[in-house]
Amino acid sequence: MKKITLTLLTLVATLTMMAQGIAFEPDGTTLEQASEKAKKENKLIFLDCYTSWCGPCKKMARDVFPQEQVGAYMNPKFVSIQLDMESEYGAPLAKKLQIQAYPTFVIFNAYAQEIGRFLGGSEAEEFIKSVEEKSKDNSSAELQARWQNGDRDPQFLQDYLASLSASYKNDEASLVAEAILEGKESTFAADEKLRMIFMRNITNPFSKAFIYTAKNPADLKAQIGDMPVEMKIKNVLETYPRQIIDEHDGTATLDQAKFDQYVALLKELNIPDADHYRLSTLITLADKQKDYNTYIKYIKEYLSNKNLDADDMQLARWVKPFSDPATSSPQKAEMKKILQKRLKDIRSGKREPMNTVGNMRLSRPTDQLIEMLIDAMDGKMPTQ
Repeated sequence: MKKITLTLLTLVATLTMMAQGIAFEPDGTTLEQASEKAKKENKLIFLDCYTSWCGPCKKMARDVFPQEQVGAYMNPKFVSIQLDMESEYGAPLAKKLQIQAYPTFVIFNAYAQEIGRFLGGSEAEEFIKSVEEKSKDNSSAELQARWQNGDRDPQFLQDYLASLSASYKNDEASLVAEAILEGKESTFAADEKLRMIFMRNITNPFSKAFIYTAKNPADLKAQIGDMPVEMKIKNVLETYPRQIIDEHDGTATLDQAKFDQYVALLKELNIPDADHYRLSTLITLADKQKDYNTYIKYIKEYLSNKNLDADDMQLARWVKPFSDPATSSPQKAEMKKILQKRLKDIRSGKREPMNTVGNMRLSRPTDQLIEMLIDAMDGKMPTQ
């Protein structure tokens, strides 16, 4: 009787597991802990990278992961974990794994070595198909080993770049792109394939190809036009400070050595608005540190710089830390004065209000938006 009972219990447990969705490990389980379990159970690791604000992440958790067919496929093969990539543990891991969009799903072997990844929400059948495809693809790990061992064969570099691009590993892709463009910094603009590699993959402002192009933009502009080249240079210079500001355990610190190198590079490139990138980095740091005395100080320095011009939408973004009408501070009062001055300049004709941002037409001109911001800071209800 005991044997029958045990058999029935085992059968019930098995059927229960098969009838449920993905059996994620308890909240707080780390990748290291998942790896230890995966080694013991001879399984792979499935990591769901999500954030609290991501709509598709919530849809996957609500509609796809609980499905019986999904659990039946995943549970026998994977130790599955979910991580908020903005949490104390998740944020450094997101940076290490180069997670830049959500949801991202990463497949690891039992030793926490990445096998493959894919992005975005989907229906159950498509999700299972993607997991199956990425869990069989070991080429990424093999290519990485060849790269680390010094293989620089041209065809290999092209294959590795394609693999990294498909996995959205932008930092590593930039390094491989640099290797492909090595020695071709002054000539790549004439080659369509190399132009595409530069435009799609170069993200490091210290790369030789980027420095040459920033100093000699006419070569590339002659091939693809002024605006794409100007936007590429701006994008690389604006995104690099993410590597200068280190966020860990709820704090933000400046990597002073990297910042000094960055400022020196801006000077070397002779960028007319070099102070924009320097001050924007310092303003962002002060905001993350919640040091609003310093925050206002750098905003004022920005506005007083004759080579710079913060548009109305930039001012509106700088107001964000003071958007709660219930809070009061000298810094909030200073920000309100800055807005009031801008509004006065627009109303007096000293400045023109903005009606568009890029190709998007605003619902109302920016003088009205600024007036609404001032009222909101005072706790007044906006008028229609």
